[in-house]
Amino acid sequence: MTTTAGAITGSVPVSGTTPPPPSSSGSSSSGSSSSLNGTAGATLAGNFQTFLTLLTTQLKHQDPLTPLDTNQFTQQLVQFASVEQQLKTNDQLTSLVSLQQTAQSTQALTFVGKTAAVDGSTGALSQSQATWKLSVPTNANVSISIANSTGQTVFTGTVPVSAGDNQPFAWNGKGSDGTQQPDGKYKLTATAVDSTGNSVGVSTQIEGVVNSVDLTQSPPLLSIDGQTFTVNQVRSISN
Repeated sequence: MTTTAGAITGSVPVSGTTPPPPSSSGSSSSGSSSSLNGTAGATLAGNFQTFLTLLTTQLKHQDPLTPLDTNQFTQQLVQFASVEQQLKTNDQLTSLVSLQQTAQSTQALTFVGKTAAVDGSTGALSQSQATWKLSVPTNANVSISIANSTGQTVFTGTVPVSAGDNQPFAWNGKGSDGTQQPDGKYKLTATAVDSTGNSVGVSTQIEGVVNSVDLTQSPPLLSIDGQTFTVNQVRSISN
């Protein structure tokens, strides 16, 4: 909004959100405005007293023959309040995000040393023993395929799995031909059908001890058997 300064010699137009210019040169006025705008990021207009100063300055410099329209003046007040509220809301949201990140870090630290079940299909065969958890919505026959780190399939088989979450599937490391496979990383792929032959959705989880937590990441990363997982991938925790 711009007011007319024709009735006041030497006056400079002033808006409700622009600081009053000093009585010196126009260049000084520009420098003063830039200085105030530089501090507006912390809080608009500083405080209520500053707002009143801007308001009275605008009224003083308006053209008496064409005074500021009441509706326009009211709109300025509403805009000022809205922007001030938005800045404060942004500050509060920043604080909430910081608190949430702190809570995530605190929660992640409590997982260290505990056994976690997380979403995933690549597990570790250690001392000829590996375990996955299978979740199916109904009783189903699950076809299992296990591949080694090079992608070679070393085991296939079908097992009955009851409806529910975290149904254990243990593998002793022996391939389909009876050969004992070496310890290492193995990926399990599972498909399921119910008693009528219809496909059933199946999800897989792995279990392992949480060795460490990387708090430099957001969200924090849990290290489990050489793999990293976010907290929201954890399905269960046990001692």
